[in-house]
Amino acid sequence: MDTHLRTRIRAGEHGAFGELFDAYARSVYNHAFRLTGDWAQAEDVVSLTFLDAWRLRGRVDEDGGSLRPWLLGIATNVTRNARRTARRHAAAVARLPRDEVERDFADELAGRLDDAAELELVRAALASLRRPEREVLALCVWSGLDYRAAAEALGVPVGTVRSRLSRARTKLAKHIEGQELPVSIGQMRGDRTTAVRPLREGNR
Repeated sequence: MDTHLRTRIRAGEHGAFGELFDAYARSVYNHAFRLTGDWAQAEDVVSLTFLDAWRLRGRVDEDGGSLRPWLLGIATNVTRNARRTARRHAAAVARLPRDEVERDFADELAGRLDDAAELELVRAALASLRRPEREVLALCVWSGLDYRAAAEALGVPVGTVRSRLSRARTKLAKHIEGQELPVSIGQMRGDRTTAVRPLREGNR
């Protein structure tokens, strides 16, 4: 099915892009959220990813399998660009004169929610990783891509994917040692083994 879809995508068929969106939008959204930790940003990444996919449709090979790695690779690049833009914006805001800000009790209340606390733990764990390690973790562990597909998405050799994932697992294992971290931080899809568990079991 994807081989025929690739041909239609290259031809710029609007119906084919509708099928592409229906098939992979959820996967792109989940990947974007895991990289950003923000629902709204993830939605923006999805929109920009499919806009870029339309613009880059001529680069799609007519022969091949699933287009999911290609889309996740685009989403990863979109997320990188969004982060750079956010940093520039934050730097510009920091240069503005500061007014006294009235305390927002809604934020304080939201911070007490259990799910918000868990999300903060996840963010802290991911913050211990370098960007390339976070990207490989998101692709291989959460999105379930194999090494070859992840390498295709990132445009790097398979060996690079393996080494980055290994470093990510090691850092996460050290970071969560002794902490009550949600299992989703390192979990494979479904009931597959967690990303950090094999390493920790090996140290027993």
